[in-house]
Amino acid sequence: MTAVGMAMDVLFGDPNIASDGLYIPSGEDAVPVRLIARRPDEIIGFGETRVHSETTLFDVRVSEVPEPRPGDRVTFNERSYVVQGEPERKDPDRSVWTLDVRPA
Repeated sequence: MTAVGMAMDVLFGDPNIASDGLYIPSGEDAVPVRLIARRPDEIIGFGETRVHSETTLFDVRVSEVPEPRPGDRVTFNERSYVVQGEPERKDPDRSVWTLDVRPA
């Protein structure tokens, strides 16, 4: 295992950073996962106007969810979300998916 992989295991195992959730692929059974929730605000420019948009992102390990797709669902803190857009892998080892979600 690489140093990055070991660091990811520590991050996803830390209860102060990651939480339990469910990943529900379309038409399949729910899978228990560890999620890191991020809620960055986004400012979108539109001409002379700037619009404030709340966003929710979840990071999940590729080992737990190998092929996430738009339309799949995530349950976190008793709330349900729908994956919107294509999931991305931005970490150096490509071992974590970033899921852009919206409330279901």
